[in-house]
Amino acid sequence: MVVFITILESLLLLYFFYVVAYTFVFSVAGLFYREPRSTKSDNFFKFVVFIPSYKDDSVIVSVAEKSLQQHYPQEHYKVVVIADSLQPETLQKLRQLPIEVEEVKFDVSTKVKSLIEALKRREGYDYAVILDADNVMYADFLTKINEAHQLGYEAVQGQRLAKNTGNELSFLDGLSEAINNHVYRQGTVALGLSCSISGSAISVNYHTFKDILLGMTSVGGFDREMELLLLQRGLKVAYLKSAGVLDEKVQKDQVFENQRKRWISSQYHYLAKYFGKGMKAFFEGNFTFFNSAVLRNIQLPRLVNIGLLGILTIALFFVRAYLYFGYEIWLTFSALMFLSIAISIPREYYTLDLLKAFLKVPGIFFRMFLLLFRLKGANKKFIHTPHYNIEVNIDKPNK
Repeated sequence: MVVFITILESLLLLYFFYVVAYTFVFSVAGLFYREPRSTKSDNFFKFVVFIPSYKDDSVIVSVAEKSLQQHYPQEHYKVVVIADSLQPETLQKLRQLPIEVEEVKFDVSTKVKSLIEALKRREGYDYAVILDADNVMYADFLTKINEAHQLGYEAVQGQRLAKNTGNELSFLDGLSEAINNHVYRQGTVALGLSCSISGSAISVNYHTFKDILLGMTSVGGFDREMELLLLQRGLKVAYLKSAGVLDEKVQKDQVFENQRKRWISSQYHYLAKYFGKGMKAFFEGNFTFFNSAVLRNIQLPRLVNIGLLGILTIALFFVRAYLYFGYEIWLTFSALMFLSIAISIPREYYTLDLLKAFLKVPGIFFRMFLLLFRLKGANKKFIHTPHYNIEVNIDKPNK
């Protein structure tokens, strides 16, 4: 019995050592992130902005209108709304705008299928920008992205920011995205690795993107696979913090749960699919691919890790005399994890709303923990996230 407890303690320590070390290293590295040096250019690449829209009648017209308000020469970019299951009146309004509308229909809809249909009928572009149906680009987004591509970057991820933080759930959802930006984008890029793709607000060389997409059949989490396929071609994804896109955050518990279920399922799906290649990359010295394929995906969701570490630290206090490795190591892990998260939170989130939102965290933790046991089949069907029309200003706020 003593041997079993010691083995269990060792396994838990190894796992949380990895989780804490990973989070701490990339959080600290995020403090040293620097924007790619760029200058204003008179050369303009030609962009196509794809906006796949599935039953998003409530937001897509407003999003399409705002996408035309870029401070970028209009003759150098085209907006394409990929309309899947939109209402006739919505289609009529979209066709009144100076954009292209690509109608699609599938037995089983996915983002990848929609993009493939649009790609099949379009040529003559330098780069493809992918947005979600609720995304609104800041007015200088394409200008910033163009400057980064002028430096030679073939794939550039912009910064997704919360469009709405009106209730505790949307506030926490936005906070989670902000922490991801710091750890998995600023941190990884600062250490010379590839930025984690968000699934939208990304720009990729058009021909490379088309070549990759035509070979994909992803249902959920296509961004995870696209990142790995880009890395297999030797293309790292750059991160451009100054290129902002406003992204709607979930406001209802059930929507949050469905979204996270889809994300977690896709995470482990691609971990299994690319684990072998990731391990091979490690032994070949390709740490970038190993990080994206294995290290980032093998750990539990961050909130689950934080919750489990906190519960263990409290529970083990009462049996600390029986711990083989001592109790102090658990206190150290908890302190480092807390510090890592604290330095990853942007300054603007440190408000009274943060304290209010934290009251909702225990409930979210338990729901996400239970989701781990209900992932079967989640990556085999499309789970749609409903959106709402939220008015925003596309000019960057003064800071």
